[in-house]
Amino acid sequence: MILPGATIGLLGGGQLGRMFTARARGMGYAVTVLDPDPDSPAGGIATQHLCAPYTDPTALDSLAARCAVVTTEFENVPAGALTQLNRSVQVRPGARALSVAQDRAHEKRFLESHGIATAPFAIVESAGDLASAWAAIGAPALLKTSRLGYDGKGQCPISTFAELEQGFSRLGEVPCVLEQRLTLDAELSVVLARGDDGHVEAFPPGQNIHRNGILETTTVPSRLPTALAQEAVETAATIAQLLDYVGVLGVEFFIDPAQRVYTNEIAPRPHNSGHFTQDACSVSQFEQQIRAICGLPLARPILHTPVCMINLLGELWQHDHAPPWDRVLALEGVHLHLYGKAAARPGRKMGHLNCLADSSEEAFTLAHTAWGILRGTSASRIPTPRTS
Repeated sequence: MILPGATIGLLGGGQLGRMFTARARGMGYAVTVLDPDPDSPAGGIATQHLCAPYTDPTALDSLAARCAVVTTEFENVPAGALTQLNRSVQVRPGARALSVAQDRAHEKRFLESHGIATAPFAIVESAGDLASAWAAIGAPALLKTSRLGYDGKGQCPISTFAELEQGFSRLGEVPCVLEQRLTLDAELSVVLARGDDGHVEAFPPGQNIHRNGILETTTVPSRLPTALAQEAVETAATIAQLLDYVGVLGVEFFIDPAQRVYTNEIAPRPHNSGHFTQDACSVSQFEQQIRAICGLPLARPILHTPVCMINLLGELWQHDHAPPWDRVLALEGVHLHLYGKAAARPGRKMGHLNCLADSSEEAFTLAHTAWGILRGTSASRIPTPRTS
């Protein structure tokens, strides 16, 4: 058991790391962040920022020497870094979970091997695999790089074999997964924590809407039938058990019109769709991560109020002017979280709003009212979550 006063190490210094660090320091822990960016959001509020590449042997040795446990902010941690750290300090979640989640092909095969439903897929290792992948999957489909893709990056929509050839070339002819593009009724995510004793606590599932491959909103409670939500929670818990996972895990799901549940992706860390927990729950996903990796008892998550989380992207910072925060914060139930990023770019996550109300529908409307104020446009263009 690692108690407050100890030092936690963090590989990665982005917004997830910043929110984790803020909660850890509030609980009395010191935090040492290893991140190569001198302006990293987490590094700016950490007890110490080791500004060095993730593979720097000296920095890794320093991190291990200072910390009682090390955790990760993102899944694409170089394997060599984990190997070196594991020689002298405990890393949670472990290398196996990270290796599964950082490679789509590995992830899909892992899920398939345990009977967990995914969209039909085929592995494309080289141009020689394109014809057989096309024969197996056909159109419509998505071609996704096996590694490093996120927020809609590293993928191409495919409707013809010619597009598949062009897409593979455009993605650099790196290993890919060709995935059948399902007709979706809804998207759902489950964020849970699992302790080193195997105990699991799950937050209420969130219903998600994506725009251009980037998560736009998460609404809780979802509008989906209870049985579907429970199936997703049980599947996520099974995945955590199979990985012998310790920490917070995010799992994304697709729901098709026949109400079948498909696992889309595993995120071995706190998740964007779990940000609602900061203001609407008895415990946040970041505190649960700290509790899990430090061997402390997990809290039982209780949703205090319906909520809609909406991401704030760099487009809102038009003409170098800050958005009208005063007008948004005048709305009852709106809570602002900014990530401390210096440069606002289109598509870059700069912060989020948690919008609390008396029902999911009202929270969703409030979030898009706030979004419309920030954007200076009508909120009527925002899609509405489907009700099954």
